[in-house]
Amino acid sequence: MRELSQLIDVEEPAWPELRETIEASPMSVEVLPPDSDLGRASILQLQVTARSYLGAVVLHCGGLLVDDGWLRVYGSPVGGAAHEVPGLAHVNQFPEAFDPAWRTETGLVLAHDVLGGVFALNGATPAGADRPGAPGEVVYFAPDSLRWEALGVGHSTWLAWLVSGALDEFYADLRWPGWKEEVRALNSNQGLSFFPPLWSAEARQDISATSRRVVPMKELLGVARDSCRQFDGVDPGFLGAV
Repeated sequence: MRELSQLIDVEEPAWPELRETIEASPMSVEVLPPDSDLGRASILQLQVTARSYLGAVVLHCGGLLVDDGWLRVYGSPVGGAAHEVPGLAHVNQFPEAFDPAWRTETGLVLAHDVLGGVFALNGATPAGADRPGAPGEVVYFAPDSLRWEALGVGHSTWLAWLVSGALDEFYADLRWPGWKEEVRALNSNQGLSFFPPLWSAEARQDISATSRRVVPMKELLGVARDSCRQFDGVDPGFLGAV
């Protein structure tokens, strides 16, 4: 177990490089203000260093609102801020006090999109959690298939990819005319529920013809998990506490 000073007092910390990458992004990326005490507690619990992108986000960033808020990447936000984005510690149910024996149950939830999609970092035994990919690989719970998909990259590459402008291609079949206006109207604990649902043949054929309503993200994730159990008899596991 490494002490806090060993995690944050490092040569070549990642935050300056990551900040430059974010500033060069062709899409909107809002960097939320951090809570330094929460950041230090979170990096200690994670046992990652500030040399990593994960450590940099947790220590120096309250979170990222990517592409007009379509995607929320979790960090260590100031409590009670207007944006209402929860912290990585809250989303992953970190213990209140540092616990060296604590580990995430299935993997670390990194981000949610407004559709109820979940980006997570695989733990040490993804196969034991019925998830694809290798340990330390980023996976995505897709709301249009109700399945986890391996992305083939680690955290740093994933985060750089997020802000590179690649989301338009990744979500090409899941966006509709006027989506920006609808997303901008959401607060950061809300998502969009579709009818017919995203996994239906009707929505796949023409997503712009669906009706959409604003719901709490907690409800959206709960419905997705229940649908998996009902249709496939498979529990996708923990999708984050929001």
